[in-house]
Amino acid sequence: MPSETMTSNKAQPIKIAILAMGGEGGGVLADWIVDMGEANGYVAQTTSVPGVAQRTGATIYYVELYPVAQADADGGTPVLALMPLPGDVDVVLASELMEAGRAVQRGLVTRERTTLIASTHRVFSIAEKSAMGDGRVDSDQLLAHTANAAKRFIRFDMAQAAEASGSVISAVLFGALAGSGVLPFSRTQFEATIERGGVGVKPSLKAFGAAFTRAQDAGGDEPAKEAPAAVQAPQPRHPAVRALVERVQRNFPLPAQDLLFEGVRRLIDYQDPAYAGLYLDRMAAVEALPGSDDHRLLRETARHLALWMSYEDTARVAALKTRATRFERVRGEARVQPGQVLAINEYMHPRLQEICETLPGGIGRWLMNSTLPKKIIERFTQHGRVIQTSSLRGYLMLRAVAACRRWRLSTMRYAEENRRIEEWLQRIAATAQRNPELAVELAQCQRLVKGYSDTHERGIRNYDTVMRAFERAGERLAPATLRELRDAALADEHGHKLQAALAQHALA
Repeated sequence: MPSETMTSNKAQPIKIAILAMGGEGGGVLADWIVDMGEANGYVAQTTSVPGVAQRTGATIYYVELYPVAQADADGGTPVLALMPLPGDVDVVLASELMEAGRAVQRGLVTRERTTLIASTHRVFSIAEKSAMGDGRVDSDQLLAHTANAAKRFIRFDMAQAAEASGSVISAVLFGALAGSGVLPFSRTQFEATIERGGVGVKPSLKAFGAAFTRAQDAGGDEPAKEAPAAVQAPQPRHPAVRALVERVQRNFPLPAQDLLFEGVRRLIDYQDPAYAGLYLDRMAAVEALPGSDDHRLLRETARHLALWMSYEDTARVAALKTRATRFERVRGEARVQPGQVLAINEYMHPRLQEICETLPGGIGRWLMNSTLPKKIIERFTQHGRVIQTSSLRGYLMLRAVAACRRWRLSTMRYAEENRRIEEWLQRIAATAQRNPELAVELAQCQRLVKGYSDTHERGIRNYDTVMRAFERAGERLAPATLRELRDAALADEHGHKLQAALAQHALA
């Protein structure tokens, strides 16, 4: 049924705002609503204002519907608005959770009037992806905020529903709109609109039907989350791997075993079982340190040590880009149909330093310190290259680079990373003896070291700055202060906020 605003004494248009990203069918959804209105006795109008870019601003489609009978009674053609106004929208449809939040921020969603229909999946924004730390907006807080702002909030993972039906998210939103009952049209009228479109009718109707039922089922709310299952130990067949699993079960407390299993799996994949054994050797020393009953120091060190020991070098990047699972994922995301050919182009710009770090240590140092060979390599790499990994030549080229991992432990890069890891572990051990909480914050400082190339250099620079401040402060450094310094280092890539935080605590 229409909202109270729609049925007030003074006739008002039905006002619908759609927020969708490029490629999600927002325009199709708006056209469906217009077609349905015009086919069932309504004057309809739609406008759109495109966003700046695909993920920095969604396109806003705006639809107004006004009954023809009422227009005739009024004695003229209604004048419909071109843009939604804050506090004056009956229905808001959002193709992704952040877009629902943006609609609330713009004032388009009000508790007295607006039905909000949104997908709960996330497509992270550029700002979230480019943050040096974890820049993701908390989805639970976003859900709570949007639910509090709307008169009625219908939400579920519409991207998953679209994928399950082989359709697109616009058909799911259309079905949820029908199931909400907020518009004065029947399900048959909604479905007839899809059929008149004549494109992708069968999958669209399937997606529509599933969403219609979901929207009527408790308002479309997400089902309650099940309690996490108990940690299941892997059951490997390889004797060396099985020995590592048994070692974790035998020597480490249960609350940390899930992270340790993942660390072992990651490092075997990264190098070999012997390298994973080194990881457990280091973690055994951490397990013996003083800590809280919840084993927080052990868990945080297990997480961040595994990440640091699997640092990204050229061999790792090449291995990840040539995995069968990656090709399958790209084919799925591109919706490649049988008989279609997919070409994947990798844009790569390796620097001389990264090339030297990939070679065995002696050769890498010679090349780095040479004159003519160094200039020749720089000449061929200064503009970067495009490698088509979907071709045999490109694939074999990157597989050859990935094979360099066999001498990874003899490279310059490994020696440098290993030195920093050992120093970090020594600091954690010494700090845990006098202040376990500070040791936990110190373990989390590994978050500053990530990526490769320029990103890695910036991270190392910030990490070294924080470690110098840590050494300078000594025992007087509080855990909260170290956390503040770490967060400041992650806040901007240029280090301005870190320098301001250091000056504030007299640690510059």
